Amino acid sequence: MARDTASEMDMARSPKKRLAVLVVALLSVHAAVPRKNFISRSFPDQAEVNHLGLDLCPTCVDFTDQTIDIILNIILNAGVVGTCADLCQLVEQKTGSEVIGAVCDILCDVAGIEEFVNLIQKADLDPIYFCELIRQCPIFDQGDAKIKDLSVSPQVGPQGHKTITFTIDSQNGTGTGELILFIETVDGIPVETGLLLEAQKPSAFPSPQSFALKAKPDPNCDPTQDFCEMWLPGNYTLIVDVCNGECGSKHPHSQVYDRKTANFTITE
Repeated sequence: MARDTASEMDMARSPKKRLAVLVVALLSVHAAVPRKNFISRSFPDQAEVNHLGLDLCPTCVDFTDQTIDIILNIILNAGVVGTCADLCQLVEQKTGSEVIGAVCDILCDVAGIEEFVNLIQKADLDPIYFCELIRQCPIFDQGDAKIKDLSVSPQVGPQGHKTITFTIDSQNGTGTGELILFIETVDGIPVETGLLLEAQKPSAFPSPQSFALKAKPDPNCDPTQDFCEMWLPGNYTLIVDVCNGECGSKHPHSQVYDRKTANFTITE
């Protein structure tokens, strides 16, 4: 893979700098990808902000989420892949991202090419499980979490902005998992968002969690090209899951800690 020589030398002298640059770059690439949902976090989780930098767990999950299909197809079509450099060069070519190629190099080198390929196949499209297998995300199966005081405000009203709030309480701490917000809509078009929850100590979650819901049609959505949520008048159900591992996964180290629902009504 093509690399800038001066940057390579500088990063070689400072491994922490190289990892920090890759973490920030990969998160920036991912943040730039448009997402077709109406839910956004109102403010960052301070614990998440503190974890940015040299923590490779979110970087690993983000990388795997974007590339696991690509890597599986490379393995299927190419058969035996010689080295990490060979595999990651193909990943870089297919994604068009040098940053993703570099993260591939780092993670593959950690495990070695044979183990890396074996773990990708074993993970079976589950990014969190893969990153636990490759020891980039911690495993903690004695965790717990409860969702409390879930609400949507205003609960009744016209189309427009609404605020989703709730608290997460944990007595023992949590393993690496995710938080999923899903809305059952009147017209049946799914509205969903999710985020990685890094392993936390007890009571590490700020209170309250807050998300902004833009409950009005997206003027940029083309119904001839995509499903466009129209936020029709009627009753809506918000479902919030907090999980160890990927929500709904059947792999080890996965469970739904808690699920809560709340209703709201759009009048016009």
